[in-house]
Amino acid sequence: MTLAARYRPWPVLLGAIAAFALLNLAAVVFGAVVAAWVPQQWVACAVAVLFGVFGIHALLIGDDEEEDEGVKAERSGHSLFATTFLLIVVAEFGDKTQLAVAGFSSTAPPAPVWLGATLALAFTSALGVWAGSSVLQRLPLTLLHRISGTVFLLLALAAAYRAAPADWAGVVGGWLRQALAGLSA
Repeated sequence: MTLAARYRPWPVLLGAIAAFALLNLAAVVFGAVVAAWVPQQWVACAVAVLFGVFGIHALLIGDDEEEDEGVKAERSGHSLFATTFLLIVVAEFGDKTQLAVAGFSSTAPPAPVWLGATLALAFTSALGVWAGSSVLQRLPLTLLHRISGTVFLLLALAAAYRAAPADWAGVVGGWLRQALAGLSA
């Protein structure tokens, strides 16, 4: 948003989209390799834990812990496209979005995961360039964190369901019966 506010928006947007496409490609390849080598149930458990941690972190983040979105861009001999591309690749490498893409690609077909993640990040980049800080002036950042935290927790539950053994309903039902019997005693 800061680069787009200071410079021409199209090179910023195109640099961001190119960076996210590359980062998503790396994440999808990593997720597919993990899926090929690690049993599916273990991958689903790891994805459930990962999404659960992201969800809890997003719900617990406070107003005083908001991420610093300010970016100072110095004019240099590099093009604005290259500056944006490098800035995003360095800033976003290994972040939770990339880890989420890797997790998804370990349990789903990699090509649609890459396409969906790249389109989603292109869309959010376009919103950031277009809307700038006006969106944050209307919606509190805390609300955005709570929404994303809830979505990550729902994804964690879906991954945990995939990781559960086939007879999980019987196991959970037996555990609940024991717990209720213990409470009534």
